[in-house]
Amino acid sequence: MAIPSVDELGERLGIVLRDGAAIAQAFVHSSYFNENPTLVDGHNERLEFLGDAVISLVVSGLLYERFPDEDEGFLTARRAALVNRHALAAVALELGLDRYLLLGRGEAEAGGATRPSLLAATFEAVAGALFLSEGMEATRIWLRRLFNARLTTPGEAAPPKSAKSRLQEWTQHYRRAKPFYELVSAIGPPHEQTFTVAAVLEGRRLSVGEGSSRQRAEEQAAGAALELLAAGTDEPALEGGGAEEALRIS
Repeated sequence: MAIPSVDELGERLGIVLRDGAAIAQAFVHSSYFNENPTLVDGHNERLEFLGDAVISLVVSGLLYERFPDEDEGFLTARRAALVNRHALAAVALELGLDRYLLLGRGEAEAGGATRPSLLAATFEAVAGALFLSEGMEATRIWLRRLFNARLTTPGEAAPPKSAKSRLQEWTQHYRRAKPFYELVSAIGPPHEQTFTVAAVLEGRRLSVGEGSSRQRAEEQAAGAALELLAAGTDEPALEGGGAEEALRIS
């Protein structure tokens, strides 16, 4: 695989590119850099970090505008559905980014170019590189175009299921257990209370939420739990200590 020319990649992304070097680094996996440290300037992990923040900001803004009457729990759940690893991997494949990846031999032989986490990271790195080379406004327009299309496809016009419903479906399917919601606190006078609620699964707190009603707090907690589940692992069931630790709230 080879890094595309600026014109070729710009045409594929639908954006005019000015800085080929910045974009090229977005496709360099750490495994390739470790095996070929003299052939490239670095790998794409820092760009991935930056791109993750840029994507989250732009998608959050898009959802905030699109659903002006919905609460935080709704918006959090919808964002999690749009920017989780599998969703971003699908965008990367749609754009054909997989064909340009530079992988180490072992990673390539293990099928790294098909792994959702690696594809999602590449898309994030490209977003980070575009932010640095083309600026926030051009990157914002590009991302909004990509994600706006995902909000206007057939079936997307109707409001999604609530975060609580989606969380229960996930936990019942993959864990054969139901989450429950533990009231942590209710602070303030009766007419103006703030509720804090924890989403609990199998005796472990997944997340907490706050709201002006217990229902709103539960929905926010469920949305936060969905976001953690989406970001924590490639596999649908949370296997392994790393993912489990990420979900613990002391």
